Amino acid sequence: MSEQPPYLRIADELRQRIAEHVWEPGDRLPSRAQIGQEFGVGENVVRRAQELLISQGVLEGRAGSGTYVAEPRERVRVVRSSAREQPSGSPFRQDMKALRLQSDWESRTDAKVPAPAEIATRLGIAEGEPCVRTTYEFLADGKPVQLSTSWEPYAITGGTLVVLPEGGPHAGAGVVNRMAEIGVTISHAVEQPEPRHATAEEASLLGIQKAALVTHIRRTYYSDDGRPVETADIVVPAAHCEIVYEIPINR
Repeated sequence: MSEQPPYLRIADELRQRIAEHVWEPGDRLPSRAQIGQEFGVGENVVRRAQELLISQGVLEGRAGSGTYVAEPRERVRVVRSSAREQPSGSPFRQDMKALRLQSDWESRTDAKVPAPAEIATRLGIAEGEPCVRTTYEFLADGKPVQLSTSWEPYAITGGTLVVLPEGGPHAGAGVVNRMAEIGVTISHAVEQPEPRHATAEEASLLGIQKAALVTHIRRTYYSDDGRPVETADIVVPAAHCEIVYEIPINR
């Protein structure tokens, strides 16, 4: 069995001290040099340990001030299930209502955006074909908890009342319900979640540390004839949200 990397050992030690109330929320930690000297490791090892705990929401870094024990923040429960697309059209709104949190989102839509190569592959269209791109920032009690960038082929919704996901008579109805309005029946969605570090832009929008851990979900909706009709990149901060998958069982 391989030995635990030193930075993970230091992270466990720091986490244990916080759990035992040696340091309370809001307390400033000793300098990296002091911690390194105590545990017999270099400052780079301490830095990696602290960065890990910052990404997990245990610590927070303050520019020019040091590293502090983060104030406890309840993680938002985000449920992923195709069944939750109906009837309200907004799974996020359902999740927040269950938690008694006020839900809201901000969005921006750009029409006829050329599909990048990866998006074109996911949608089964040619690179450069026009799409409707919508970026979202989802809020719980006014705090950002999720980002999403959605792409829909313009060939499907162009010239219809649902071409703008957040505009017109069906604004905010959700992909499943909007597509149903133009005779497209969505049969299933495929999601591919993976952990990674936040980009600088994502960290700024989500109010988290740069390079903090996030879960990146690539989601694609398919019509009943197997055609991809929408794909999205969803970004959820690991420290603030827990993702739960509901799997319906057909009897």
